[in-house]
Amino acid sequence: MNANVPFRRMVGKRAPRKEDARLLTGRGQYTDDVRMPGMLHCVFVRSPVARGRIVSFNLDAARDLPGVHAIYTHDDLGQVPIQLMTFFFTPIAAPISLLANGRVACVGDPVALVIAESRAIAEDAAALVELEIDEETPVVTIADAARGALVHPGTESNCSQEMGAAEIPEAVQAMLDKAAHRVTKTVRHQRIAQSPMEARACVASFDGAEELTIHISCQSPHFVARYVSTVLGVPQESIRVVAKDVGGAFGLKNMPWREEMAVIVAAKLFRRPLKWIEDRFESLTASSHAREQEITLTAGFDAEGRLLAAHGDCSINNGAWPMGEDCNIAVHMFMWPAYKLPAYSFHTRGWYTNTMGLGGYRGPWALESLIRETLLDDAARQIGLDPIELRRRNLVRCEDQPMTTGMDITVTDITPYECLEKLLSEVDVAAFRKEQAAARKQGRYLGLGVTTYVEPTAVAGIMTPLTGETAQVRIEATGKVTAMLSTHSQGHGMATTMAQVIADRLGVAYDDVTVFDSDSAIGSYSPSAAGSRQGVIAGGASWRAAELLADKVKRIAAHLYNASVETITIEDGMIHIAGAPEMSRPLREVAEIAHGEPFRLPEGMETGLEAQYRYQPPPMTFTSAAHACVVEVDAETGFVAIKRWVSSEDCGTIINPGIVEGQIAGGLAQAIGQVLLEEMPYDDRGNPLAATFKDYLMPAYTDIPDFEYLHANTPSQTIGGMRGVGEGGAIIGPPTLVNAIADALAPFGPLDVALPLSPPRVLEHIERAEAATRMEEAV
Repeated sequence: MNANVPFRRMVGKRAPRKEDARLLTGRGQYTDDVRMPGMLHCVFVRSPVARGRIVSFNLDAARDLPGVHAIYTHDDLGQVPIQLMTFFFTPIAAPISLLANGRVACVGDPVALVIAESRAIAEDAAALVELEIDEETPVVTIADAARGALVHPGTESNCSQEMGAAEIPEAVQAMLDKAAHRVTKTVRHQRIAQSPMEARACVASFDGAEELTIHISCQSPHFVARYVSTVLGVPQESIRVVAKDVGGAFGLKNMPWREEMAVIVAAKLFRRPLKWIEDRFESLTASSHAREQEITLTAGFDAEGRLLAAHGDCSINNGAWPMGEDCNIAVHMFMWPAYKLPAYSFHTRGWYTNTMGLGGYRGPWALESLIRETLLDDAARQIGLDPIELRRRNLVRCEDQPMTTGMDITVTDITPYECLEKLLSEVDVAAFRKEQAAARKQGRYLGLGVTTYVEPTAVAGIMTPLTGETAQVRIEATGKVTAMLSTHSQGHGMATTMAQVIADRLGVAYDDVTVFDSDSAIGSYSPSAAGSRQGVIAGGASWRAAELLADKVKRIAAHLYNASVETITIEDGMIHIAGAPEMSRPLREVAEIAHGEPFRLPEGMETGLEAQYRYQPPPMTFTSAAHACVVEVDAETGFVAIKRWVSSEDCGTIINPGIVEGQIAGGLAQAIGQVLLEEMPYDDRGNPLAATFKDYLMPAYTDIPDFEYLHANTPSQTIGGMRGVGEGGAIIGPPTLVNAIADALAPFGPLDVALPLSPPRVLEHIERAEAATRMEEAV
């Protein structure tokens, strides 16, 4: 760096990503790149039917295939006792095993594991396994689950989890009864497949008596080590988990699931390194799915449009083998924190079905934003208010805080109202309405959707696995800086943003900081990427560790150069003494002394230059946003064209605007896919109908507009004022786009929300509305 260029603080700058050169030149290292001496390959034999009793196996032909080393079934893997756990380290309630135990409960249920010299041989052998199943009628939908046969014989019902009460409490009911306006809306959210670029993958190797090394595509090496230790009942110290580059996770890779654990157990039995790489067919049909749920929300408003009370009734499809039985209580917890709602009640249930099990997906409470924001638009039309004005009357403002919600959640530092106002400073709604009216006269249908939300990030200290984060920062004798973090990146740019934080607080050049975060052997326990926590907690830990280290450098420099600590500053890797510019020294000089000349250090000070800090943030850190979307809907084809999208996001102090915007863009791309394209349907026999990307429609770059970004940066009470660093961008997309489509189709009546809003579904809505109009005219 040129000495004449003034030192730049790094937090808030668009620093180039440290990861990109490696990834763009093909030098990334993913799990499939791992090679070990003697390594064999695994393929799963999977059930072709959704429900039934396993009558027989015939493995002879498969075992006789040259190159096949072993085929394991449930009885084989059962030699190693295990207890699969949820993400929260509680037992799975369903009678789950690594491989099917006498029965299958969904298409794709793993029933055997083939181990062979190559993936190709293993696949050929799997095709030779003769599997006879006495097929039974499956339970496929939520409605089926409520009235059909038990998915898991011996359980009391197909209701996997239930919270709240079916009867609306008297106090809430009384407020709804006195409401001047009462609005009810139902939303049905389709099942989706998370579809990360890199599917699930695992390489397991037992070395020595008990040492286990796992290379895995995951969200946290530390969490995986703890999880495997708990499931197998072995000391965590004997397990090392390595996850270099990860091609996306989105909640699917929070923890190892049946297949990864089966490979690990098989490696323990077979005593050879084993590799399993999920193919795209498996990823779509046999990885845990998400989102299939439905909700009915009723809200009451007074004559001026202010909220009085609301009640939500929600159901979610858990599938046969969920990663944890769930009734999505988060939907209700985070339904109303952005709004001033006096009273809320709910009833929520999860249901077992003979479909692939439920897993996590980015922002698992997205349904709450979708139902709430679309209901508010419906309410505005019914009351006769502009949808934006209705929000203004009900949104929480800065002066309203701290505020405790009806679900006993205290919110501080949220800015949904302020984000909306910033958004409206860039979106001329009055001008759009004139354009919309003129377009409708021409037979063109433009729509505007505006929505607001808050999202919880960085949950820590209130649930078993969700804790703080550790950063260890060290200045080497060369003057360069090394940081070892307990967090982990799946494409978030952590090597970049954390280097910026450390460079900023330590006073060194960004290029001189190297971050390591991919190995459970470094750092300490962390759930890492789960729940939009890295910017807040890893950033807080890095921030404070760097400050502690800078303090030590200043103390040593003051001792060496006969100055007071208060006069010492560090900028661009140089140590300066106020009033004595000729005394400036390179940081490397102090580092060499700290490492190699202990007799020159202040009395009692340890040698070396390093600091470690474990940051424990408040229980929740909220981020706020408002979005606007303009669409055009073709009434003849049903196609939706997104004309403009503006995001006004408050994630506190931004570390790197480019990475924040990348996170928002990624979330919005996922939202566009959910609203318009993506769906994992099942037929009535429990067969998944989208087995390839020909059928499961992912958004392409042609479907994604150029997003506009507004940053409303309000520091929070966390260290450095950092919040979600844009990681919550996925949530607000669906209601924004749905509301825009509903606004465009307003001439055709209220839009029933059943995602995806594909062209056939939009045309069906238009045709129904036109038929109803013709019927009215005829009458």
